[in-house]
Amino acid sequence: MALPGSRLPTTLVTGASAAAREAAIAAQLAALPPPPDAAFSAVILEGLPSGSSPLDARPSVRLVRLAAGCPCCAGSLVLRVTLNRLLRQQPERLFIGMASGEHLDQLRSWLQEAPYDQLLALESVVRA
Repeated sequence: MALPGSRLPTTLVTGASAAAREAAIAAQLAALPPPPDAAFSAVILEGLPSGSSPLDARPSVRLVRLAAGCPCCAGSLVLRVTLNRLLRQQPERLFIGMASGEHLDQLRSWLQEAPYDQLLALESVVRA
């Protein structure tokens, strides 16, 4: 569990296919040290999987899928509610997978505004 008052490491992932984004997130998770008991990483993914996902078999991952469509263009309400719910559960790490990198700067800016600027530590973008 992240320490109270510390910002949650957050990685944005983009890629043309759901499978590529999910594989990139699985690879990032595999490179991390094993989480302590009851610790988990949260993953928010835009769109539905194209088959089985490498994230489905990971007990230390809480995966939430959003309907396909840019959260910036569709309004950020669904993303905001989903993100707030996950943050209350205190994950160790957060990944947000977007189908298109077209509005990545807009999403990044939104995540750097209050209250998320105090809650999230945005890391580099992974392009799948």
